[in-house]
Amino acid sequence: MSAVTEKIKMLCADRNMSVEELAEGSGLTLDQVNRICESDRIPSLSPLIKIARALGVRLGTFLDDSEEMGPVVNRNSNSQQSVTFTSHQTNNNSHMDFISLAATKAGRNMEPFLINIQSPSGNKSISSHEGEEFLFVLEGSIVVHYGTEKYILNKGDSIYYDSIVNHLVTANNHSEAKILGVVYSPA
Repeated sequence: MSAVTEKIKMLCADRNMSVEELAEGSGLTLDQVNRICESDRIPSLSPLIKIARALGVRLGTFLDDSEEMGPVVNRNSNSQQSVTFTSHQTNNNSHMDFISLAATKAGRNMEPFLINIQSPSGNKSISSHEGEEFLFVLEGSIVVHYGTEKYILNKGDSIYYDSIVNHLVTANNHSEAKILGVVYSPA
């Protein structure tokens, strides 16, 4: 099991919350919650945010190792382990590897990530969840599908949007890209 899955189970046990109650509180189906709780893979951001809300915790709670009250500094020379979020229905989000830039920061309201996006392959799933997202392209080019619009962003470009609108981010032209992403989800 992934550390995320273990934390979900631990938080449910701490709150005497059944899988059925978690499904109802998160707005996910019982089948979706069962797949998430029985998997060794990390769910995509959208259901993970819904689960965090149902459990009354920050999104970052699932990625935290230890918590710092002061600032968190990440040095370029320190390698950090990436996390790949999946949908548990298909591998539709396995094209994105997330590196948390503030996993040890206590009480944060934003989740900053370095995100490596591989070439698109297969069908990708549109996402929507409460909150806002900011993306800044560091390398390569990306396509952001936002509602009915499509935006192509190149190195140095950025986009800020409401996450409640259906959205999908992929690498452009069968290439790879690296972006800075900041996700805010209200508590």
